Amino acid sequence: MFELLNGVRMKRSKRYLELISKIDRNTEYSITDGVKLLKTVSTAKFDETIEIAMRLGVNPRHADQMVRGTVTLPYGTGKTVRVLAFCKGENVEKAKNAGADHAGLEEYVQKINDGWLEFDVTVATPDVMSQVGKLGKILGTRGLMPNPKSGTVTQDIETAVKEIKAGKIDFRVDKTGIVHTGIGKISFDEHSIVENIKAFVNTIIKLRPASAKGTYLRSISISSTMGPGIFLERSTSSYSM
Repeated sequence: MFELLNGVRMKRSKRYLELISKIDRNTEYSITDGVKLLKTVSTAKFDETIEIAMRLGVNPRHADQMVRGTVTLPYGTGKTVRVLAFCKGENVEKAKNAGADHAGLEEYVQKINDGWLEFDVTVATPDVMSQVGKLGKILGTRGLMPNPKSGTVTQDIETAVKEIKAGKIDFRVDKTGIVHTGIGKISFDEHSIVENIKAFVNTIIKLRPASAKGTYLRSISISSTMGPGIFLERSTSSYSM
């Protein structure tokens, strides 16, 4: 079975085509209706991640149109995030008490150089970045390097760790003008999913660059890991918190 996607003939499974037949691809659903439909078409035998993709009216090649930031989802991501805190002295104990899975400096720099990567997010205090920076070729290519713009280089290591553990995510528009990230699990109740979507979209709306002209929210879609995309309405008032 085949489906025409952006002019390309894509082979799709019978299951996928049955699911997509329940969706009107020409309709932008309200958030509540979209989430109800998402629950209906998510039939995998595991707890699928809910993903959101937003196409923005920006040109990321221009520095003043780069959309990047962080948001703490009110109901978290549903994922267990392993946090490595690069720090020393009393900050090591602070990071561990805040929930960091690993905290320290020299031993972790050495372990990473030896190939160890059993963590999902890193945070660091400014005073250790000269040493952490030497890991750029390893961490940078994997999107794991601490960065002040995302709040992961900070003197308040305790708060940074707590926020990440509570569901804080960072995002960045790609070169095609799309922001894409996970915002929960299909096992979440509908209210939690709706509120997470609102929090994310509302953050993107607030980050609209002054130099961006024309329609800013070109499209918003949600999907589960194995399911088809569902377009949501783009009215900014729908996402007010």
